[in-house]
Amino acid sequence: MARPAAAYEAAVPARPACTYTSCYCEENVWKLCDYIRSQDRYPLEEFYAVFISNDRRMVSQWDVIGRPWRGSSLQSAAQSRFTYNLQIPLWKQKSGHGDEPVVWDYHVILLHVSSGEQNFIYDLDTVLPFPCPFDVYSMEAFRLDDSLRPEFHRKIRMIRADLYLKTFASDRSHMKDANGKWQKPPPPYPCIETADSKMNLDDFISMNPNVGWGSVFPLPDFVHRFGRQTDYSYSLEEQ
Repeated sequence: MARPAAAYEAAVPARPACTYTSCYCEENVWKLCDYIRSQDRYPLEEFYAVFISNDRRMVSQWDVIGRPWRGSSLQSAAQSRFTYNLQIPLWKQKSGHGDEPVVWDYHVILLHVSSGEQNFIYDLDTVLPFPCPFDVYSMEAFRLDDSLRPEFHRKIRMIRADLYLKTFASDRSHMKDANGKWQKPPPPYPCIETADSKMNLDDFISMNPNVGWGSVFPLPDFVHRFGRQTDYSYSLEEQ
């Protein structure tokens, strides 16, 4: 019998003890992967870095369902990311207000494809539990693309954690303005780089399946594949 969700043991420390820098979600997830690699609790290959974005990277001063934007969520997201245009809505984010979505240019979370009854999401920017059962996160934070204007429909790029640790690099230049000033304070540790690259963040944010690493899905396909009703016997192609 599959173990119940209540028996699930988190793969990382409690949220306050995790390495975290606001608006550097790609590095926060890299640090989670690095911690999991250093422990023996779960196989690293059960975890995936999940980039949420889309093909258009655009938004106007109208919200995602066609009403004038109310509140400061849109402004907060705009201030937190300088280079990229806003594009994807997520609910239940710490920077949100009430039940209004936060519209990001991209966001990164961690997926645990568990051997138990269901899968789990680790999102250091959500007000939902940490970790959060996949179906709860999907219903509360993703919600449905059907209710959104087409330009806000979301896509997923998922990269196996071991591959993400080997390939991701960021010099954090996307967080500087034209004068070289930080839009948001950077993490206190050195930039993450590889032998081949100092900056390849765009390759992970891109939803072009011919670019970068991992596998790209429309959000509904991702939810269907990893929701509780799914047969997990399929295998993802490592790219």
